[in-house]
Amino acid sequence: MAEKILKRQRVVVILGPTAVGKTEASLVVAKKLHTEIISGDSMLVYKGLDIGTAKPDLAERATVKHHLIDILAPQDAFNVTAFCEKADILIDTLNTQHKIPIIVGGTGLYLKSLLEGYKFNTAPENPSLRLHLETLAKEHGREYVLAMLAKIDPDTAARLHVNNFRRIIRAIEVYEYDKATISRDKFAVNNELRYDAVVIGLNRQRSELYTRINERVDIMIKNGWLAEVETLLKSGVDRSSQSMQAIGYRQLAACLAGELPLSLAVDDIKKATRHFAKRQLTWYRKMPYINWLWVDKMTTEELADEICKLISQKFDYE
Repeated sequence: MAEKILKRQRVVVILGPTAVGKTEASLVVAKKLHTEIISGDSMLVYKGLDIGTAKPDLAERATVKHHLIDILAPQDAFNVTAFCEKADILIDTLNTQHKIPIIVGGTGLYLKSLLEGYKFNTAPENPSLRLHLETLAKEHGREYVLAMLAKIDPDTAARLHVNNFRRIIRAIEVYEYDKATISRDKFAVNNELRYDAVVIGLNRQRSELYTRINERVDIMIKNGWLAEVETLLKSGVDRSSQSMQAIGYRQLAACLAGELPLSLAVDDIKKATRHFAKRQLTWYRKMPYINWLWVDKMTTEELADEICKLISQKFDYE
């Protein structure tokens, strides 16, 4: 890791809340820079989760090479440590090829950890503790377990949403293992990023962003999202899998199980996605090095040109 800090390899990051327009702009920018895209999204790694994750389609991936997409089965687990390790290798490889990799995504924890260089606690899983906490959540609600975490690690509890139950359980698990909070020791010092990076954030006025979110959910449903979830479940993917906890997949699985009607599931997906966008923006406020672009009135081509201007101010490219 120390060697990477010294090398200060180049990288561009395009981030922003869901549905803001990252995918379309990044494709145009990548073509202009003759480079490749690394996904910074925690759900695009899963095969078969295509419609509900707004995954770039095969035609888009044929024009620009993408990495960290479709690399795992839906039953597999993925985390920030695995992401950082894989992204590090890709950034190194692409820099060696004299390309400036573009990381595109909205998973704030992943992007912040990669850029600033956090290392995370490696405490082993405790199945019996996990079962106990899951039982408590069923009996008393997830808020009860989150309150347990708040008593032992208030900082982590404050960062986590009650629906991010997997992370809540993991935080308690780590604390019980070594009576310490999740370790996040920085490799980078003096607020210097690990990479020679241009970090660009895309944002829209809230009303427009929410309209785009609602419309995109309707389009996803029209394009067969429910059938996609049904196919995953019939193939043996368990509803408790990490991939099926993604917004939309969780609600549609409940719909297919007869636990709520489709109309309510769709409404819940829209609401949950809007709340997710708010949480993403909260994460980004912890990243003061982001160069923000308000993209409400821009075409995709205009936005790509603005992004390239910011990149050219730091890097020379052909």
